[in-house]
Amino acid sequence: MADFISEIDKSWSLFLDRDGVINKRIFGGYITNWEEFEFLPGVVEAVSVFSKYFKYIFIVTNQQGIGKGLMSEGDLNSIHDKLQTYFLKNDGRVDAIYFCPELATKAVNCRKPGIWMAEKAKSDFPEIDFKISVMVGDSESDILFGKNAGMKTVLHKSEEKVTVDANLTVDSLLEFAEMLRRLDYDR
Repeated sequence: MADFISEIDKSWSLFLDRDGVINKRIFGGYITNWEEFEFLPGVVEAVSVFSKYFKYIFIVTNQQGIGKGLMSEGDLNSIHDKLQTYFLKNDGRVDAIYFCPELATKAVNCRKPGIWMAEKAKSDFPEIDFKISVMVGDSESDILFGKNAGMKTVLHKSEEKVTVDANLTVDSLLEFAEMLRRLDYDR
């Protein structure tokens, strides 16, 4: 188990990628409506657990499907509203969701691995300290985002090949949540 896990308390913040971490990722495609959104196994329970351990929980997600004209910001906001409501109904929470609609080909953009979404979260929640924050993602850009912001990083295994080292690697969000729960028994 990574050393930082034993340090996590209610002063920490958690940043989660969306596609491939919270929901099934469509490689080469985009989730454009709620009907296409499929939770990965154990995610709802994991977010409920995280809600007890972290001061703030955020989703940070690149969504260039908007930039490609495949969906609108309104479509994405509708998905995210339903997502937040679903977590609340199941004893979990996500405090805010940040997304970048820009194309990866745009020279200067807000996409991960840049830290624009982390800076936006800090602007909205000034108490955030990136040194006591964790980023969970399934891609190289997710892990680099966390590292670039000075966070601890957790790699959620997926089909994507990631060559950047994370502080911890897990098979699922629930596995990470179980590590936190086990701390209560060990303390």
